[in-house]
Amino acid sequence: MQQIVNSLQPVKESLVNAWEAAWDRGQVEALDEIFHADFRRISKKSKNVATIGELKQEILSVRDAFPDLVTRIDHLLVDEQEQSIAIFWHTTGTFINDLQGVPATGNTVETRGSNLMKIQDGKIISEQVTWDQSELLEDVGVPSLKSAFEPAGEGVVVDDLSGVPNLDALKGFNRQFVTGVTVVTTMDEQGKPRGLAANSYVSVSLEPPLVLVCVQKTTSTYASLFKSTHLGINIMSNGQRDTVGTFAAKGDDKFANLEWHQGPNGSPLIDGSAASIEAEIKERFQAKTHTVFIAKVKHSEVAQLEPMVYKAGRFYDGAELTAL
Repeated sequence: MQQIVNSLQPVKESLVNAWEAAWDRGQVEALDEIFHADFRRISKKSKNVATIGELKQEILSVRDAFPDLVTRIDHLLVDEQEQSIAIFWHTTGTFINDLQGVPATGNTVETRGSNLMKIQDGKIISEQVTWDQSELLEDVGVPSLKSAFEPAGEGVVVDDLSGVPNLDALKGFNRQFVTGVTVVTTMDEQGKPRGLAANSYVSVSLEPPLVLVCVQKTTSTYASLFKSTHLGINIMSNGQRDTVGTFAAKGDDKFANLEWHQGPNGSPLIDGSAASIEAEIKERFQAKTHTVFIAKVKHSEVAQLEPMVYKAGRFYDGAELTAL
């Protein structure tokens, strides 16, 4: 028996019109005319599965972040035997408003992708895509640490067999790790110094001289730090306990009663620190609630002062360490 092949020409024309209406003008209701009621969108990279409602919300959030978004369809291939349409596209837009906790940069971004759509009863029943918002953020310059977004695995061994590691146990593990104390600083867009206390500083390598700091997205300094090209890292000395308290708390002007100076590239370096560096931000990685900053050291200062030590919620005099 000969198979009946339905022409996809009407679907192709409707697809182009709906695509431009939704992505370029935010008229997401136009998608209702081309998508099947059981439509599912599958991200090839993240494996996320979205409904038509979730796709509409994603389009609107992207358009809010990139109000001047314009898409261009480069190629559109129709396979009537397989009842599928492949669409290859690129888009440009200016990053005006925040997206997924990532502060807007004002930069123009171009991104590309492809979608493979399966047709059923003249409607798009499924769509496999090479692009989602994580791809867009990667083009913005903020790739994700993919392991931070993975669902809890079935093979995790935990005490209560819930599949989720015990948070108190994890906190207990972290409390046993002895660290130094740093204040991470930068200048905001108005030229005002900003900073926060952090113990998540790591020296990545000496050649090249790379360092890492991890910053929570809800801190008041985060947006300024994200938009900056440089940052300062100040290792607190024994005499700076009050300074740590200032930068660990909320406040409009944490530098008001401090002596500080600027590094060669403008980053605030705090006087009285055991050591300070200024570094150029090279990479930013999303990790859900935090962003990991990788920076290349450009300037360093070391004083003859003992550093402060932190363990289990308490601060200690770094000069009284005893050799084991």
